[in-house]
Amino acid sequence: MAKKRPQTKAKRPQITDGEIPVVGAREPCPCGSGRRYKACHGRAAAQAATELVHRPFEGLPGECDWVALRELVPAATAELALKDGLPEGVPSVTLATVLPMAWPALRRDDGSVLLGLQNDTASGDISRDLADTLQRALTTEPGTPVQGRRAPADGPRLQDLIDLDSAFEPVVHSGFEFWVPDAENATPEVAASLERANAAAIPTVRLTGVDAAYWCETPDKNHLRWVMPHPEEQLLDALARLHAAGTSSLGEGTRLVGSFRAHGLTVPVWDLPSSVGAEEIEKPAAEFAERLAAALATDAPLTPDERRARGGLTNRQVTLS
Repeated sequence: MAKKRPQTKAKRPQITDGEIPVVGAREPCPCGSGRRYKACHGRAAAQAATELVHRPFEGLPGECDWVALRELVPAATAELALKDGLPEGVPSVTLATVLPMAWPALRRDDGSVLLGLQNDTASGDISRDLADTLQRALTTEPGTPVQGRRAPADGPRLQDLIDLDSAFEPVVHSGFEFWVPDAENATPEVAASLERANAAAIPTVRLTGVDAAYWCETPDKNHLRWVMPHPEEQLLDALARLHAAGTSSLGEGTRLVGSFRAHGLTVPVWDLPSSVGAEEIEKPAAEFAERLAAALATDAPLTPDERRARGGLTNRQVTLS
């Protein structure tokens, strides 16, 4: 019987970890190991993709407004400045709360870019997902939407792309006409999406006297939702001090009803009478900001009444993300 010759496998070229692209879970790993991607470098990529970043917008200018536009505001835009400047053929980059048909991004016919903020993301790091979408939008053909995908685990984050010294100035809109330069001549699909979005939008106004505070109107009552940058425990202590002292409201008929967490920040919420508009709440909000600053500067132990007030606020706190 003839002897079998020993079989040898040709060596596949090895590539470094930083060069390994993302492929399908059951495909051979591009590193050349011979194993499926999910059993090789896909494990680390999957872990990085699912690891939750609790403050994805930390370090960006206007972090509190980023959170508000992601979770609270129906229709708003903000111009973005890039660290390396705008590429040739891209006249502007604009962040938008929502885009038609829930597109992650859109490169308009004139080359400008709209980046959607309220879309579902594929990983636990919203900042990385948005940065991946933004990079692809900058190079896609004008007149083309950008589809969602899983961002590479080692890809840049928004903090790597945006000029951190630039101002972040949201503009709140009453509707979504900013989607298209000429809404009357929009395609039927975009026109239908625009009509649905406008019908569902809650009237919202950003206060001018304080940062990241948004008034909104609902059928039964109005609300003020205020995204605050202070550490949660310190902020809850301060709110409890004011609540126990009877100074946590924003005027007659208003009351602090609780707070929620969103992307690592705390958002106190006030109920307002339906007769109180955004302009009427500007002065009370500014006065409350002064009281809050004094309470935040106090480090004395909470009194029994303040501890009870804090417990009530904590019991009414929910987490959005």
